[in-house]
Amino acid sequence: MSIKLLILGLLMEGEKHPYEVQQLVKQRGIDCYIKIAKGSLYYAFDQLAKASLIEVANIIRESNRPDKTTYRITDKGKEELQQLLLTEMRRPIQLHNPIYAALTFAAYGDPAKMEEASAENMREVQRVAELLESILEEPKQALDFGARNILIGAIEHLRAEARWIERVRQEGFGH
Repeated sequence: MSIKLLILGLLMEGEKHPYEVQQLVKQRGIDCYIKIAKGSLYYAFDQLAKASLIEVANIIRESNRPDKTTYRITDKGKEELQQLLLTEMRRPIQLHNPIYAALTFAAYGDPAKMEEASAENMREVQRVAELLESILEEPKQALDFGARNILIGAIEHLRAEARWIERVRQEGFGH
């Protein structure tokens, strides 16, 4: 997911400050499948504003605090969002996982250390799956169609990956 798509999509829900977007990314578990540095988010807001895809909605001035600028999506931004959605929906699945490179040459690794590393990987995969399940089950979390289905898909993918890693571990390393 591009940061442009993320920002424009979240602004369709209403006016937001970049920090609010950052918080929503965490609350909805989006940070599990897209990495956003705080600085890049503010930069992206600036670039989208320069391109007239978003505009300043409000500037909140409080004493002893920096101004807080909220943004809204423009009609041009809504058109861009539609194009981004279609582009992403048509994009074929990407099969890349850092573990693939390691498995290619696993026979050259120390079997005990490879076992330990794969066990650690499996624990992390299970931890993330459980985190996403907790977000999905949270009663106060009103997830829309997209967010709910992304979480369900990610959970199913992680559970399948955990089964696959276990199968790899059962075969043993270096055999």
